[in-house]
Amino acid sequence: MEKSRREFVKAAGTAAAAAGAAIVGGPAIVRAQQVHKWKAQSLWSSAELTYKIFEEFCARVKKLTNGRLEITPFSAGAVTGAFETLDAVSAGVLQAQSSWPGYWTGKDPGLAVISDFVFGYTHPWQHDAWFHYKGGLEMLREAYAKYNVYPVGVAWWGVESIPSKKPIRKMGDFKGVKFRAPHGMTAEILTKLGASVVVLPGGEVYSALDKGVVDAADWATISMNQRMGFHEVAKYPIYPGFHSMPIHEFAVNMSAWKALPDDIKGILEAAVREWAWTQVERVAIDDIRVVEELQKKGGVTFVGWQEDELRKLRALAQATWDEWAKKSPLAKKAVDSQKAWLKELGLLA
Repeated sequence: MEKSRREFVKAAGTAAAAAGAAIVGGPAIVRAQQVHKWKAQSLWSSAELTYKIFEEFCARVKKLTNGRLEITPFSAGAVTGAFETLDAVSAGVLQAQSSWPGYWTGKDPGLAVISDFVFGYTHPWQHDAWFHYKGGLEMLREAYAKYNVYPVGVAWWGVESIPSKKPIRKMGDFKGVKFRAPHGMTAEILTKLGASVVVLPGGEVYSALDKGVVDAADWATISMNQRMGFHEVAKYPIYPGFHSMPIHEFAVNMSAWKALPDDIKGILEAAVREWAWTQVERVAIDDIRVVEELQKKGGVTFVGWQEDELRKLRALAQATWDEWAKKSPLAKKAVDSQKAWLKELGLLA
């Protein structure tokens, strides 16, 4: 009887201790089970494959976190203007964005250098390695921290192709070409090559090509250009591309990031890297499909570049990189770091 009484007291004490531990750990448990709901705006229109992949990424995060993080995706302009999302995330109007850091070049020229080292890399893995193993992501985080925003990671859609009405096979062929391009490093390099740069909104590019206002355009990958109808009038696309390989980040409001439990932060970081390479591969597959379709249809000539000509173009681009390095401490840091990495890759002498 005494043994049974002692066992009962011991069991009751254990149960009480467990209950006490649950009470002490209660706030942590509640925090771990809390559902975090975010709104995230993309830079892509709802018609683009890249936006569909972004929607899938948001759904994937919800599944991986067992519903504890719900990210509602919005296409470009759905909540705020494409050039205003960083401010919206900073203020908490949006909790996240996926956008091109070069849009905020006015805040720091270094963001242009980080987001697209034009005429530098030849494949996304090279730029990805710079971000994750050569300090690039830390530079982006340092720049965004001033605006209460935390970049979780970065992604690519591939190496962009140039649709052109004239064959551009070497550096000298740029001379006299009327070229649609955005302001910034690309426009400056094209000007050095002798092209005449015309700044136009994306929605006007097809008409401008059709009417001869421009002869070529800096836009996106060959499959994205095809969806815009560019190859109906620009029959000499440069493919494979070489000039531009921009990133877009997945960046979140700093307070929203800090509110996440550590395990969800880790899941989100892993999901962003998965999203990045899912997108690179699926856009590449779409590019291959479009190339095959255009080859079968005929009437389009793909223009490729020799490696020695690419090296000469990269050397010319250095002058513009070095000019941008003088614009801010961040720009200098990003230029010097990427030039060193390009030399390690054997892409720069």
